[in-house]
Amino acid sequence: MKTGKVKFYNESKGYGFITEDGSDAEYFVHISGLIDEIRQDDSVEFDLKEGKKGMNAVQVKVI
Repeated sequence: MKTGKVKFYNESKGYGFITEDGSDAEYFVHISGLIDEIRQDDSVEFDLKEGKKGMNAVQVKVI
């Protein structure tokens, strides 16, 4: 699993972005890919899955 930090998450719309630790890579995250509830600046673990517009963070959980 990869680790990163929640850069932005909009609870009412159910999506946001996660920045991967150790790189500038940023991944889209949708509420359907969450295991735990997340908030901005949370440290998280996640896997990646190919989405319609690139890689998406899935199986996201707070660490």
